[in-house]
Amino acid sequence: MKILITNDDGINAPGLRSLQKIVSQLTEKTDGHWVVAPATEKSGVGHCISLSSPVLISKLDKKIFSIEDAKKLSRKRLPKLVYDFIDGASGDEKLSEINSNALDQIRLEPRVLRNVEERKLKKSILGFDYDYPFGFAPMGMTNLSWPGADSMLAKESARNNIPTCVSMASTTTLEKMYELSEGHSWLQLYIFQDESFVMELLERAEKTGYEVAILTVDVPVLSRRTRDDKNGFSYPFKIGPKQFFDFATHPLWSISTLLKGIPKPMNYVTSKSGSGIFKRKESRGKTDWETLKRVRNKWKGKLIIKGVMSSDDAVKIKEMGADAIQVSNHGGRQLDSASAAINILPFIREAVGNSFPIIFDSGIRSGSDIVRSLALGADFSMIGRPVMYAMGADGANGLRRIVDIIKEETSTTLGLVGLNDINEVSSDIIEQKLFMNTTY
Repeated sequence: MKILITNDDGINAPGLRSLQKIVSQLTEKTDGHWVVAPATEKSGVGHCISLSSPVLISKLDKKIFSIEDAKKLSRKRLPKLVYDFIDGASGDEKLSEINSNALDQIRLEPRVLRNVEERKLKKSILGFDYDYPFGFAPMGMTNLSWPGADSMLAKESARNNIPTCVSMASTTTLEKMYELSEGHSWLQLYIFQDESFVMELLERAEKTGYEVAILTVDVPVLSRRTRDDKNGFSYPFKIGPKQFFDFATHPLWSISTLLKGIPKPMNYVTSKSGSGIFKRKESRGKTDWETLKRVRNKWKGKLIIKGVMSSDDAVKIKEMGADAIQVSNHGGRQLDSASAAINILPFIREAVGNSFPIIFDSGIRSGSDIVRSLALGADFSMIGRPVMYAMGADGANGLRRIVDIIKEETSTTLGLVGLNDINEVSSDIIEQKLFMNTTY
């Protein structure tokens, strides 16, 4: 439980400072307290609320030095319902932890006396040249973390010359995302009951200028996510007493987000063929190999199949004309008894050959993790939860900060293993004794 301290005399009022000092002593054994107050004295004008001009909110003394910092700050700012939606996984949630632990167990071999003053992080994938070996994974309803989060991702991808994967459940239209990202957008799709809606999105994407589409295939049914069930998370939102209390006790989020209105899946809202309603739990169970064939025939650009965890599936997907696969267990959000994605990656690489593009996600929490994934056979990596934590903590500033941290960590790791170019990364940098003892 947290205590809210507020006034109408301004943030620097002596009485507020005294009260904060007292409450600090009372809340040592609790979840702490908030101080929310106007920047200047407002006595005598607090009988009503005027929204004729924007309400500006600033949080003081907030610093992000790591992904863990961003995670902790986002947990404080976001309602439990929203934070758990971002952070949660399926079942007993062990797979999400297993993903990260499996990456941690891959130990790299430091090399010395190599001139690594100059280090290059540029990476090519699917014929596109990017400045860094990672992009933003597709994430739906990102604006729950911060108003305009989708736009932040798009602008950040343009700043860094990296791709951002636009979810079909994005709260910004695919057209606007392409514009804001300056063409650095890839479109992600699921196949729901109404396949015509997907085909419409592909037509819109082609007309807009998209060159890459991602078909996510590892959600034939939506897994049971315990935290979401406990919190009553659903879309469309249903706000009962529990959710109202959750929002009311997180004013930094509520004031900024709810004034903008509940985020909407704008690709659905602007659809001409679909219902206009995003049904989160709608079955995708009819998606099969024939579906892939129809999508492949429809989409003339580059096609990535996301959610591949089987060597046999990977080989068949390659044979059916996909341009790349994305090895992923959905960040532990689907089959909770699956293996860590990083442990499957080497086997899939061996099955499809060295020249077939492989993208990797699931468990990446640092630049070192990106280097590890490349060493085990990936050509490119995608990050998801870390950027959601960052935006939940501090919006665009948090996002920029965490991206810069990941870039620095990737470069530092590259130098410490004695390499000058990210394209030189191979299994040679893995401490072989430990690597050979790893159980897949």
